[in-house]
Amino acid sequence: MSSLLEDPMVLREIIMDHYQYPHNHKLTDDAGYHQVHMASESCIDDITVQSKINPAGSIEDVRFDGVACTISTSSTSIMTELLKGKSVAEAKAIIDEYFAMIEEQPYDPERLQEAVAFKNVSKQANRIKCATIGWKAMKEMIEEWEKNQ
Repeated sequence: MSSLLEDPMVLREIIMDHYQYPHNHKLTDDAGYHQVHMASESCIDDITVQSKINPAGSIEDVRFDGVACTISTSSTSIMTELLKGKSVAEAKAIIDEYFAMIEEQPYDPERLQEAVAFKNVSKQANRIKCATIGWKAMKEMIEEWEKNQ
């Protein structure tokens, strides 16, 4: 992992950048997209995540919208960038790595790239739901896609 991603200030900048300027932060009316709505009972997080997975199992697009805290918005923004263009198998592996990191289990920081900014979120138990809400929505969509194949 890049030594820059060990610097707490760099990690904070990554989070703030994705919060202030979230990537893929707009929903579409395209019927080819699947979507999952998630809301948190412990925070303001109320988001919808959309994905377009082609029949070959490649994630063509991931996007989201809604009202969410800094952690939720930035985590979901990073996830959309990280999973776009990946195969379903690759996306599942990345999602598993992310949850392993959040649960303080061994994980591959290279695979997670900017998502390592959330490696310390487990130290704030009330933020775990915020850091995982978008990822859970995407995992649910992938599982639904797999059931329909």
